[in-house]
Amino acid sequence: MLDRIRKVWKKINVIAPIAGILTMLFISWNGSYFGSRLLVRHFGWSFSEYGYHLFIMGMQVIIFFCVAGAIAFATRGQDQRFYVPILTAMRQISKGDFKIELENSGQYRQFGGIVEGINEMATELSRMETMRQDFISNVSHEIQSPLTSIRGFAAALQDDSLSTESRKHYLDIIEAESRRLSGLSDNLLKLSALEAESFPFERKPYRLDKQLQEMILASEPQWLGKDIEVEADLAETTVVAVKDLLSQVWTNLLHNSIKFTPRGGRITVSLRISEEQIEVEVKDSGIGIAEEELPRIFERFYKVDKSRSVSGGGGSGLGLPLVKKIVELHEGSIQITSRPGEGTASVVRIPLQVR
Repeated sequence: MLDRIRKVWKKINVIAPIAGILTMLFISWNGSYFGSRLLVRHFGWSFSEYGYHLFIMGMQVIIFFCVAGAIAFATRGQDQRFYVPILTAMRQISKGDFKIELENSGQYRQFGGIVEGINEMATELSRMETMRQDFISNVSHEIQSPLTSIRGFAAALQDDSLSTESRKHYLDIIEAESRRLSGLSDNLLKLSALEAESFPFERKPYRLDKQLQEMILASEPQWLGKDIEVEADLAETTVVAVKDLLSQVWTNLLHNSIKFTPRGGRITVSLRISEEQIEVEVKDSGIGIAEEELPRIFERFYKVDKSRSVSGGGGSGLGLPLVKKIVELHEGSIQITSRPGEGTASVVRIPLQVR
């Protein structure tokens, strides 16, 4: 937006002075030509041909400066009325005050697009500032919660009268909270690296079906512990991608399905090739997600069930945003459909050959 404003101003600064000079030259030339003839006729002056041309040139100079002076006097202060609101608004924006809106009235005429551009810039910067403040607030809250638990249970462990069973329970909670804090920090660092494009993004060919098999086997203790039936239908597929990053995608989707699928439920993982793209679907028979919640599930720190604690299976709300970012970096897409009580289906689509 700033570049567009600069380009417009550059054109204006070039065209306007040229047009003004040409206009004044036209007026001075015509005025000197006709004015000199009237003066010579009225006063009866007699000039040689050379002298007459000098007289006309002198008249041109005088008329030129008179017209320029008259224009400057007539427009005195108008340029300030034009520039001052814009400069004031830009100074406010530079100081972090984005709550401004210039009135696009008739005084700006053909330059109204500049005013609209400044208003749009202020609105967008205000939205980004709100998002930044929300992000800081959410991070602070997510960090403070496990730290409070760790501090509280660490203080409780100082009680010598605690039984061995209670002591072990408190230590387990401290360990779980520490893992949560570590996971939060790790996900934040990964998101930051991916968005700054500082992550080593080197694609290599590998067997995607074998990777998915490994991910399912790695999470076996979790789904066996809940008596969940897991089925896999994986076509032999080779993909050119960043293996470590895609492993984050499959791990997050599988863990979400296990987390929100009740005991005795079912999870299916399928891999197929369709229309020059790879489709991976992770489908479960879990508790599902309400329709009004679906548009927000990829927002950072957004949790569908805010009442869940860490011990109850809650997370930091960074898993799905991380998944979406990784998939987009592979020029793919992710779609999640769900109904309460009927389960959730997550479909990841990645081109077979990415640029």
